[in-house]
Amino acid sequence: MTERSVFQPIEDSRMTLMDHLRELRTRLIWVIGALVLGTLISMLFVSPLLRFIIQPLTASGSRPMAIGPTDTLGVFFRVSFASGAVLGMPVIVYQLIAFVAPGLYPHEKRNLILTLPGVMVLFAIGALFAYFLLLPAAVGFLQGFLGDIIAQEWTIDRYIGFVTRIVFWIGVAFEMPLVISFLARAGIVSGQQLLGYWRHAIVVIAIMAAAITPTVDPVNMTLVMGPLLVLYATSVGLARLLYRPRLPRDFSKEEFIPPEYRE
Repeated sequence: MTERSVFQPIEDSRMTLMDHLRELRTRLIWVIGALVLGTLISMLFVSPLLRFIIQPLTASGSRPMAIGPTDTLGVFFRVSFASGAVLGMPVIVYQLIAFVAPGLYPHEKRNLILTLPGVMVLFAIGALFAYFLLLPAAVGFLQGFLGDIIAQEWTIDRYIGFVTRIVFWIGVAFEMPLVISFLARAGIVSGQQLLGYWRHAIVVIAIMAAAITPTVDPVNMTLVMGPLLVLYATSVGLARLLYRPRLPRDFSKEEFIPPEYRE
């Protein structure tokens, strides 16, 4: 089956269930291929990547340790896969967009494609914020908490999981304004609707901050909640500016309609 363009003619979007399943299979093959290729490339750079990841911990004078014979091997593959997922993200996001695009208007398809670079940029900004601002504060707090009573000896596998969870979810959260902007432009959500749920949003953001933050102190929770609240407020403002009511799709007025579908 050949790769379909996101900007395919409208008749190609009339697909049977089996066509959709074949299309899904093709997209999944591309996604898995991107993950495998990205992981293989990342395996060549695991050592410098690992030094970069543990830098917030080594800066406080500590070194992570491995307590099992296969811990270092597991860390090698975990870092390789996480980095490979980042390298393959443009392909993964594009395949997701290409799969849902046939159900959208032509201008919505264009808008969706235009958001792809923004998705990468905002994820990178969020990941950098988490690594350079949030992680040092969290590591410093955890290293000092009851440090005069309990020796802080962290294992490498738990530390890697701790770092990847924070960096990934903060990066995803920073994409909120772009996602909301697209949904508002497509007429799915409006700024008024989002603003009406501001109390619920604060509760959800507090729960997200508690889940993302590995500490219980208010300083680190504020470091997470603050940007999330700013992102929510920004999303509401963008939704108010960009919202357009979504009209029912009238296939009879679109081009490239086969004769059998015309009235």
